[in-house]
Amino acid sequence: MDPVQALKQYFGYDSFRTGQREAVEAILSGRDVLAVMPTGAGKSVCYQLPALLLPGVTLVISPLISLMQDQVKALKAAGIAAGYINSSLTEAQIARVYANALAGRYKLLYVAPERLESSGFLAFAAAAEIPLVTVDEAHCISQWGQDFRPSYLRIVDLIDSLPRRPVVGAFTATATGEVKTDIACVLKLRDPLSVATGFDRENLFFDVRTVKQKDAFVLDYVKQRPDESGIVYCATRKSVDAVHEMLVNAGVEAARYHAGMEQAERKAEQDDFIYDRKPVVVATNAFGMGVDKSNVRYVLHYNMPQSMENYYQEAGRAGRDGAPASCVLLFSVQDIMIDRYLLEHKDFTDVPEEEIEALRERDLKRLRVMEQYCRTTGCLRNYILAYFGEKREAPCEACGSCRREFTETDMTQEAKQVVNCVYETRGRYGLNIVLGTLLGAKRARLEELGTVRYKTYGALRGLSEDTLRSLVSQMLLDGYLTKSDEQYPVLRLGDIAPLKDPDTRVLVRSSAEREDAGGARKPRARAADPLTKAGYRLFEVLRAERRAAAGEEGVPPYVVFSDKTLIDMSVRAPRDEAAFLAVSGVGEAKRRKYGARFLAAIGAFFAENPGAVTSIDVGEDPAAPAKKPKTPKGPFRLAPGDADRFRFDGAYTVSELRDELNRISSAENVKKLYAADLLRLLEAWGYIEENRRGGGAFQIPTEKGIAKGIGTEQVLSRTGVAYSVPTCSAEVQREILAHYGGESGE
Repeated sequence: MDPVQALKQYFGYDSFRTGQREAVEAILSGRDVLAVMPTGAGKSVCYQLPALLLPGVTLVISPLISLMQDQVKALKAAGIAAGYINSSLTEAQIARVYANALAGRYKLLYVAPERLESSGFLAFAAAAEIPLVTVDEAHCISQWGQDFRPSYLRIVDLIDSLPRRPVVGAFTATATGEVKTDIACVLKLRDPLSVATGFDRENLFFDVRTVKQKDAFVLDYVKQRPDESGIVYCATRKSVDAVHEMLVNAGVEAARYHAGMEQAERKAEQDDFIYDRKPVVVATNAFGMGVDKSNVRYVLHYNMPQSMENYYQEAGRAGRDGAPASCVLLFSVQDIMIDRYLLEHKDFTDVPEEEIEALRERDLKRLRVMEQYCRTTGCLRNYILAYFGEKREAPCEACGSCRREFTETDMTQEAKQVVNCVYETRGRYGLNIVLGTLLGAKRARLEELGTVRYKTYGALRGLSEDTLRSLVSQMLLDGYLTKSDEQYPVLRLGDIAPLKDPDTRVLVRSSAEREDAGGARKPRARAADPLTKAGYRLFEVLRAERRAAAGEEGVPPYVVFSDKTLIDMSVRAPRDEAAFLAVSGVGEAKRRKYGARFLAAIGAFFAENPGAVTSIDVGEDPAAPAKKPKTPKGPFRLAPGDADRFRFDGAYTVSELRDELNRISSAENVKKLYAADLLRLLEAWGYIEENRRGGGAFQIPTEKGIAKGIGTEQVLSRTGVAYSVPTCSAEVQREILAHYGGESGE
């Protein structure tokens, strides 16, 4: 069967998402795959679809019981036979699973890594035909990943022990370049196809709030969204219990989850959230990994997570259905102290003694990255993407920072006093000592250290501590100061030479919320936008039908159909099985299983509401017939003759070149070209490379690029941030024209 046909038949989708086709075709051709795809990008299809088309049974190594069970339920609902092996099964049940797999009754078998060394599993693996081994949450195999699990190292021994080496697929949502390299090395991947679809989750809105009354903020936020599903993450069990109690006392139906609860209680609370009986769950980071609830509309972090990897993974549990969702982090200085305490008491059992110190230093570096995220006044989305190695040249204009109005204060003279104070400390003391000294604080510790006798003691006593902290944060970003990598970091001088230039200015930005008035960014289109009032009523009818079907089968509602599918069903309002099958997310198995009952519900709705119009094309004539589903757009290209209209220039910036290429393109049904696409192309050709300075990152020409005429130009973003972009010579312009299908002559 053709992969596209299988995609529609089993999963109900007409086309692949970005990166899926490449991964599927590579696996089917016998090539290993290493895929880094953000939550919601469809990683599971990349190995589930090949499993259906390959002989034998595909092994999926998965770290959590809840992850396995949800995946298997979803596969069975789609008409795909699958099983799992973990500690929730008895030995008799495990024996039956092995027998079913050997008899060819399963196409996929999910296995916990702890089971890989058991005699029963090894006997099964030696006898079974295993064409593909999939490593889910592959970052767990790297000691440099955020969730290293020693049990994952058993995967390598398993692969080596099989009679015939299978194709190996490694999948994760978050991995830095260092972790990706480690995954490929430890798993011994052979010439793997690297699939990286980008880390950006465009439907997620990121924000950081520094609030004194966190409880009041959380309660107000949750109460304003009574019908929306959300997660509130807390750093400690004590905080979970306190926030949960606060919400329940205020009349909010909230679940809670942490490792200090009995297993049965945790499962009951998790099920209440997953089955939509309670819209909100308050939890530690022990909750969520492997919980495939697609309609989470917001994630609140009551405390700052310990790393960007943890934050992006936890925040990424919002909006898995692709609809808009919010991720708000509530920050306070106390969070840093809590995280430091947790890191100091981190369990390094099974980690070699000689590696523990390096891992501690790594954790502290990650904590400082997270702290800087909470303090930055720059684009939050770009900060996250830059951490994972994906650079954007301009702010997103759609995060909390970009939605605020900033004022800039010249604090050059104050910055020089900070430099003088750090010089006097000889790089021996941390931030609090430096702040206290500059503010002239009356503290015994300052008397003990002798900083009260510094020339800079009290030099900035007219500033507030928060303002001074903001100044130091900006100086760290600018590279005038550095922070050591010790457990208790100290401030040291960085490159202060620019401050000797009388024209140099240290600008500190402060912000206020932007009014939602004229000039605000156009809101992102939502799947529900075409629904009329009648359409929303039909959507609620279908949700009730979904709840009933899920209750009868004992599965979460999203396993039956996602909200996105129900919205499309409400828009299309199918009246027969052929039209029902055309709904996004409806495959053959779900048509057979649910078609009659959902078509009956739709028929009953229109019998009670004759002539009801459930959707209109937004901005179109309501009387116009419904548009056919759009064909997915292909990658940018030029049509024959387009290059004749290209206006050559001696030094186009990447943005100018992007605009010119988009202007001349007459190719139908292709995506627009973005500056980031051109930057990736130039980097792939070896014309530019990334360079870091002062906490930032930018692209500079390589020797090869300079020979081709690549230069650089300083430009300002819409929010006043200066950044450097490459410029492309006429020779490079011709090469890029040819790459996109145009002629190379002027």
